Amino acid sequence: VKGVEIGDGFAAVAQRGTEHRDEMTPDGFLSNHAGGILGGISTGQAIICSAAFKPTSSLRLPGRGLDIHGQPVEVITTGRHDPCVGIRATPICEAMVALVLM
Repeated sequence: VKGVEIGDGFAAVAQRGTEHRDEMTPDGFLSNHAGGILGGISTGQAIICSAAFKPTSSLRLPGRGLDIHGQPVEVITTGRHDPCVGIRATPICEAMVALVLM
């Protein structure tokens, strides 16, 4: 996982305060730009998180690297590897969100 954002996340830096604020009314919030968390506390709204995954680099295709002497070598991954993290995405996201929220 290379990034975790809550609510509008990184897009919030391009917004004005008047665009990003989640105004309250007697019927509840008018929006959820904060993703359900304000100041580290849940607002009672849905918690909205997004995660960004990098592509796996441990493929069976040869790559380039350096040996301990700094000389170019061909690197080939052997053994078990995950060409797709999709199967493991749920526990990975749960762990990353737990780190971000704690």
